[in-house]
Amino acid sequence: MAIIKPISDLRNKSNEISILAHQSHEPIFITKNGEGDMVLMSVAHYRSMKAKMDLIAKLSVAQAQLASGAKRKTLKEVSAGIHKRLNEKGI
Repeated sequence: MAIIKPISDLRNKSNEISILAHQSHEPIFITKNGEGDMVLMSVAHYRSMKAKMDLIAKLSVAQAQLASGAKRKTLKEVSAGIHKRLNEKGI
């Protein structure tokens, strides 16, 4: 469910807003003069959302490459490449 708070709460109750952002793991919509103005979220929630967006972008590129007829690799080839890179880094 959407969490909506007036901008005055951000100014007067910043600690409560911070706690709410961390506990709810949801964005908090801040209104100004009854209109949507900002969205706040915890850094952890932002990082999680950003990671998902990055993954979706990579999957979109891969899907476009596949549609254009790009050469595919087998799971065995991909796995061997990963192991090779890890060995080169000493991991």
